[in-house]
Amino acid sequence: MPGSVTISHTDALVMLSHEDAQRMSAMLGEMARMLGEPGIDRMSDTQVAALCAGREHSREELTAWCGKLSEYLAAHL
Repeated sequence: MPGSVTISHTDALVMLSHEDAQRMSAMLGEMARMLGEPGIDRMSDTQVAALCAGREHSREELTAWCGKLSEYLAAHL
């Protein structure tokens, strides 16, 4: 995985290898599930706050973002 992602603070193109995009899509989909579904696997509010790094984001917003990005990546592989 190292070296397969290029990100900068400009509007430059972000490159991601196919394999890494598959892994990221699966990971984001699983995060969306763990954020949204009730049960023992559900992320706690403390974990959600840590993922948001102190910014004001709701569980629902983070769940939707993870799910939409996962679907977008999977659709473009």
